[in-house]
Amino acid sequence: MLIAFSPARDATLKTYKQLTYEQRCQIYALSKTGMSQNKISKQLKVSQSTISREFSRNTGKRGYRFKQAQTSTDTRRLVAVKPLN
Repeated sequence: MLIAFSPARDATLKTYKQLTYEQRCQIYALSKTGMSQNKISKQLKVSQSTISREFSRNTGKRGYRFKQAQTSTDTRRLVAVKPLN
């Protein structure tokens, strides 16, 4: 079987980018105004699933807090298993 290169298909592949501290601050502020996850994602130009995952991973008993979210993210990055090259 021969697989051909398809520029149109390859152009749709996206790279992974983590949320920044500033984006987390914006998520916090926009969510406090009652804005929906879908509208927040459009405002920040990220996927709606990214916002959903951010809330599910980083919402505690006192709700979503951006400083706590950043600290948790930094901790997860430190303990993550790094691939061997």
